[in-house]
Amino acid sequence: MSKDKSYSLAFIAELTDSKIVGNEDFIVDNLSTLDNATKSSISFLANSKYKKNLKKSESIAIITSACDVDEDNKNYIVNEDPYLVYAKVSQLFKNSNFELENKIIHPSAVISSDSSIGDNVSVGANVVIGPNCIIEDNVTIKSNCSIVQDVHISQNSIIHNNTVLGSDGFGYASSKDGYIKIEQIGKLIIGKNVEIGANCSIDRGALSNTEIHDGVKLDNQIQVAHNVIIGKDSAIAASCAIAGSTVIGKNFKMGGLSGVLGHLNICDNVTVGAHTLIIKDIKEPGNYIGIMPAQDQNNWAKSSIFIKKRG
Repeated sequence: MSKDKSYSLAFIAELTDSKIVGNEDFIVDNLSTLDNATKSSISFLANSKYKKNLKKSESIAIITSACDVDEDNKNYIVNEDPYLVYAKVSQLFKNSNFELENKIIHPSAVISSDSSIGDNVSVGANVVIGPNCIIEDNVTIKSNCSIVQDVHISQNSIIHNNTVLGSDGFGYASSKDGYIKIEQIGKLIIGKNVEIGANCSIDRGALSNTEIHDGVKLDNQIQVAHNVIIGKDSAIAASCAIAGSTVIGKNFKMGGLSGVLGHLNICDNVTVGAHTLIIKDIKEPGNYIGIMPAQDQNNWAKSSIFIKKRG
């Protein structure tokens, strides 16, 4: 976090379309949690269960909603969505010098002569970009990524460390002599403003393309199989897997350690809870969850009998 930046609360309130309760001229020079704040920090309170930390925090400037404002000696940036304000303020304190220094192609990167690289692209150390790839303007590909082949990454997207894009899909035909590999001759198309976390694997298509649409955000360690389509502005948490040829609509949200079976269709505006397996089409928007909380083994045995009878 940069310490050479400082902003008045008035500036932050205008930037985030928020109101101020307290001194609008108060200056902050860092963004911090309530627990680790100093007297020049700006902190945020987006969840009321952490309000108990407010009184003991040294922070004098707090981003929060109106319902969590106290009558004390602190200053408040008040917004109905404090988490969104926090996201915008975090960008103020981003280390921009690091970003500028890294808008280069590292000398250890290997890029196929059959691929094209746009303007203002960052390619990190040990990245390999194979044949028939298109990397558009303002894309960041961090170290140790493999962009295998036939991958199109659109503008302003970010690919985090150790991710593999355009790998072979899992396709084999069985025969009397063993498995015969099905060659993957489709592409992987990644839209604009997509962010893909570390250690993800996304296969290119078998015949048609795998598609990750504009604005999608993927956490770390996610597997997306061949011919999957993920709709615009979807967000998927860590360690999820989506099997081949599933088509997912816009604004899909998926909790960690969840999965979607193959050849399914999921409509727009679906939220899937953590540890949930989707095994059939979802045709209506809403929240879906199939989690079973951990419990004593003997109690689980009793519960499983009940579930089996109800099923």
